[in-house]
Amino acid sequence: MTSFRQDSVRVLVPASSANLGSGFDSAGLALALEDELVATVTAEPGVVVRVSGEGAGEVPVDESHLVVRAMNALFDAVGVRPAGLVLECTNRIPHGRGLGSSAAAIIGGMVLARALLADEGRRPTDLELLRTALVMESHPDNLSAALAGGATIAWIGADGTPDFVRRIPHQRVSPVIAIPNEALQTKTARLALPDVVSLTDAVHNLSRAALLMYALSEDPDRLLAATDDRVHQRSRSSMYPESFSLMCRLREAGVAAFISGAGPSVLALADCDEQLMAGLAPSGWSTRSLAVSSLGAREVGRDLPAAM
Repeated sequence: MTSFRQDSVRVLVPASSANLGSGFDSAGLALALEDELVATVTAEPGVVVRVSGEGAGEVPVDESHLVVRAMNALFDAVGVRPAGLVLECTNRIPHGRGLGSSAAAIIGGMVLARALLADEGRRPTDLELLRTALVMESHPDNLSAALAGGATIAWIGADGTPDFVRRIPHQRVSPVIAIPNEALQTKTARLALPDVVSLTDAVHNLSRAALLMYALSEDPDRLLAATDDRVHQRSRSSMYPESFSLMCRLREAGVAAFISGAGPSVLALADCDEQLMAGLAPSGWSTRSLAVSSLGAREVGRDLPAAM
């Protein structure tokens, strides 16, 4: 029988950018902006959720909270649930901006649930955890980056089993993000995707995606070419016209920029500083430099700070 730890568990989980231009639904990059989750198993039945930061007052604070749902999915995969649970979420990842907030909640919740299992032999492996996470979010790009950190390429095998490879980006990869005030939900953005793409566009993206990991880890001078996309960004441009215009202006200036995930944030990977991004971004947008996070979701002590 599986038992639970009696002490509180603290997990940090990073934001992430998916697609990276050409690597639609497969490429991910972990960013040093982290949500903090703390959970305690209780003998008192029921769930208590406290949220501060992003989404406070907007997200549910009961069993429908995404982190709680993810924790229960992992508990169910193991075959046991605790009687009660107290969850505290300190959210720093903006919601609905293409920075992997839902993937962070899912992966963070599952890593949190795994750490609460007292019997280490019953704890799922990373790939088992990722497979459970795919039930909640069908594409593994943000999920793998949030789980492993660094730059990842993820795929799903013919039998439905996910896998990924991970690389640490070159030191010249220095992400700068521009974030608009308006949110865009991933489900909405996916409705604009074409059912069919031309062979020419497919070959274009295949060649650039094949170059992407080499450019990220070995030769950042290739990033402008490696992030060039013809499959998903233009077809969704009417949903984020200012974002698309900013991305195009940056790329015309030689900056490897793209729409982050489903948007509407814009991410530049190299040869861009915050001053340049702020000067080109629309009025009212926020801009910031974000380091790549080499660490994925992990249990930490309470005295260790999260990446802000």
